[in-house]
Amino acid sequence: MKGYKVIVTKSTVLIGTSRKIKEIIRKNQPKEIPFDVVSNPEFLREGSAIEDFMRPNRVVIGSDSEQASAIMKDLYSPLYLIETPFVLTNLETAEMIKYASNAFLATKISFINEMANLCERVGADVHHVAKAMGLDKRIGPKFLHPGPGFGGSCFPKDTMAIANFAASVGSRLRIVESVIQVNHDQVERMIGKVRRACGDQVQGKRLAALGLTFKPNTDDIRESPAIKIIKRLVGLGAQVVAYDPAGIEPSKKELKAIEFAQDPYEAAKGADGLMILTEWNEFRYLDWDKLATLLNGKLVFDFRNVYDPEKMRAKGFVYYCVGRGYEPSQEA
Repeated sequence: MKGYKVIVTKSTVLIGTSRKIKEIIRKNQPKEIPFDVVSNPEFLREGSAIEDFMRPNRVVIGSDSEQASAIMKDLYSPLYLIETPFVLTNLETAEMIKYASNAFLATKISFINEMANLCERVGADVHHVAKAMGLDKRIGPKFLHPGPGFGGSCFPKDTMAIANFAASVGSRLRIVESVIQVNHDQVERMIGKVRRACGDQVQGKRLAALGLTFKPNTDDIRESPAIKIIKRLVGLGAQVVAYDPAGIEPSKKELKAIEFAQDPYEAAKGADGLMILTEWNEFRYLDWDKLATLLNGKLVFDFRNVYDPEKMRAKGFVYYCVGRGYEPSQEA
């Protein structure tokens, strides 16, 4: 540094990191030059990053310096024109905001998954439950989508990080710890559905898996529930053939024991059952009459609740989903 600088941290970092950065720089300066550290966490969603960058929900600026805050506000001045909310706070609070936000969104996912599991026991439809909940403006409809659990590069890592950090400073986050456990258990619940449908004998079954990424519109397979489910089924002796619009190449190192298909219909050919593991738009308009002729069996595991249970069962499929009333085995 030859003159005053503002060092900005965009990454999700544990509380106290910005002050450590400040200390490291200060200790290693050959001569004292003024600088400030700012925590400016990003809130970009994979698949929607450009939109989130151009029109963010909020901008968080954490700093102990009025000069640094003023420079950051000037940097973001175009966003003032579209009335983007700004949160100006200290370093620790800015770091905390990102973790609190991600932990709460993960909590909503685990919560609705627990409600979905209860719905299956009592014959209720979690989609109607979630819709009614979401109409309450205090709750909102986002992240109330039941499925095999959350994945990706943020939620699993950030919930574990903040839970471990909180425990290390003597303030356990019991709700977040439960969120992590529920998310882990949700994958096992999906495995349980497949095992029950196969008469608890998965070995030798050929299963088509549609979806590998943790969510649509990305090729990211990090902590993907789809990958976890496939690995477990392969471990139980199943033969899996998978298709994903973007996730095949990234998955080849993770899933060496499976086959990959060029489209959903190639994956389904000769399979005893079909699983929808990621809710790509491509999978919302499948030709089920064609699939019925390709599949050996009639088992469909819609772990993203893409289709209507009544319509699928009317077509003759033994249809399993998440939280939409009694399962076929219970109905029988």
